[in-house]
Amino acid sequence: MTGMPSYEAHIDISHLPGVADPAGSTVERALPALGYDNVSGLKIARSIKLVLECASEAEAKRQVTEMCERILANPVIENYAVSVTELARP
Repeated sequence: MTGMPSYEAHIDISHLPGVADPAGSTVERALPALGYDNVSGLKIARSIKLVLECASEAEAKRQVTEMCERILANPVIENYAVSVTELARP
């Protein structure tokens, strides 16, 4: 531990509009066989949570956004939303 504040980041990643979602389509097609014939527009997304130490909330959000651009999301086909919350110190 560095003594800096800790922040929890939550990242929601989903396909851009118009990009195929094969997993979502497969699940949507299977639901009527299970008795759920009232479902449409099903999309499957990812959620990532992580904790990092940073000097400020703004720096934590900047780093997580950079992580999304570099490795966590594919900005060519995916949207992502980042939220950062400071964790209480023990």
